[in-house]
Amino acid sequence: MIHLNDVSYAYPDTEHFQLLHINLEVAKGTVTGIVGGSGVGKSTLAKAISGFIPHVDGGTLEGTVTIDGVDLAETTLADAVAHVGLIIQSPFNQISGAKFTVREELAFGLENLGVARDEMIGRVAATAELLGITHLLDRSPYELSGGQMQLVAIASMIIMNTPVLVMDEPTSQLDPGGTRMVFDVIGGLRDAGITVVIFEHKLELIREIADVVHVLANNTLVASGEPQTVLADPRLDGWGVGNTRYTDAADLAAQRGPTPTGPLPVSFDDAVTYFGGKR
Repeated sequence: MIHLNDVSYAYPDTEHFQLLHINLEVAKGTVTGIVGGSGVGKSTLAKAISGFIPHVDGGTLEGTVTIDGVDLAETTLADAVAHVGLIIQSPFNQISGAKFTVREELAFGLENLGVARDEMIGRVAATAELLGITHLLDRSPYELSGGQMQLVAIASMIIMNTPVLVMDEPTSQLDPGGTRMVFDVIGGLRDAGITVVIFEHKLELIREIADVVHVLANNTLVASGEPQTVLADPRLDGWGVGNTRYTDAADLAAQRGPTPTGPLPVSFDDAVTYFGGKR
């Protein structure tokens, strides 16, 4: 589905490469989590996967980024966004500002494509049901909470039949309730066959939802694998990612005596399993 082959990237007017030799494979219909510390290039990688690099940012891109065999650098931005949609941190900045209701907002892109009215009505209804926002359809986008607004932004991509969503820290500006709204819909997107690549720093939630996790550090991917194993890796602190409170608790327990074997806990459920067998 998504294939990055030896991708390196430098922004315009600099010789410093923000990304170095990135190799990444993402299977169709999966959720891939990418974690990393501040300033390591997460947003840069998100823009590379979604085609905004090099089409918008320019700069020097080496290697290839392909989605379903399409080289994003060799196509137009308009064609690239037909293959992959980018969800950014601020939900407010993703609303068109041209429509008065969520229903009209969701239909906006379809109108621009000249989709027939009956089909448009059906797609709006189906997308709203998938995202759990049917009750918001007749409300103004600007009356919504941050979490609800982010769901509308996601729905605006889904309704265009975009097969891949890249989410660049989509909950960084949301409260816990809004964060949970966004994460609760991601599993449904995967069940609908949509491929999700999510960049996040909330490790417990990535542990819950991701099929595979990659760690971005030192401008490249330094670890990949099953979420519980990767997110409990003792090297995470040195890579600037940090640990969850459950991993820290297990580390502290290890300093005080014998502990269970197996991967350290990352989430609450992991901790129940991990400490449940301790005597």
